Order: sequence, then C-alpha cells, then structure tokens
Amino acid sequence: MGRVGHKRQHKNIRDLSRKYRTRKRTRDLDQIHEDLKPLASHKLLNQAVDPDLPGCGQHYCLECSRYFIDQKSLGDHLRSKQHRRRLKDLKDGPYTQKDAEIAAGLSTDNGQRSAAALERISKPEEVPADFKPQEPELIY
Repeated sequence: MGRVGHKRQHKNIRDLSRKYRTRKRTRDLDQIHEDLKPLASHKLLNQAVDPDLPGCGQHYCLECSRYFIDQKSLGDHLRSKQHRRRLKDLKDGPYTQKDAEIAAGLSTDNGQRSAAALERISKPEEVPADFKPQEPELIY
C-alpha cells in the first residue's frame, strides 16, 4: 500500500515557523558597516564578560556579527567560506536611498554630457547660402 507518513508535518504551525525564521536572522550589511567604524568596533571587540553569550562574549567576529565559544572556533570561522563571502559582500559598501531609487528607475540623469552631444544640441544644422528647397512635383 505504500508509505503512510509524510515528512514536514509541522509546516503550518505558526509558532515553529516563526521560531526558525527569527533564529536564522542575521544583521544586514549596512548595520555591519556601522559596526566596522573604529569606535563601535572597539566597543564590540572589548566587551565585558557576559555569561549569557557564547564564550562569555569574548570571541566575536565583527564582519559576521557572531559570537564563538573559544578562540579556536573563531579561528576556524575566519578561514571558512561563509566568512570569506561576507568579506566580499562588505567590500561593495552599504546601500543608500539613492541606490534604491536608481534600481527602481526613479533617478534623473543629470550627469555630464559628451562634447559631441553638446555640439549637436547647441548648433542647429547649417544651411548653405545657395540652397533652395525643391517644390514637389504634382502628378495628376
């Protein structure tokens, strides 16, 4: 008759889905850029001992905003692919409101125009002195 049970039986339970969704949430790149500023980074790297955090809050990765249990696990993380991807993402710089408007197509083009385009706009086409417009031939 086949299998009776199905996997993922808890998919519509609201509390479980919210719990896992918020647990996986990490800080956004623009928030991490704020953390990388000298004053904020000094504060995060030299935190007081907090028994509620992993490793009492003493082993922290600024770029990924994660706490680690000991120095060895932090070192392993610094060599990991996740950390290298995060470093690559942080090189681009934080998104701004201007970037969002450009992506949505709401920007205006007030940039520099090329010299050829300026010449075409400023000079109308010159008409030779001996030019006479031709009259159209009427065909009946």
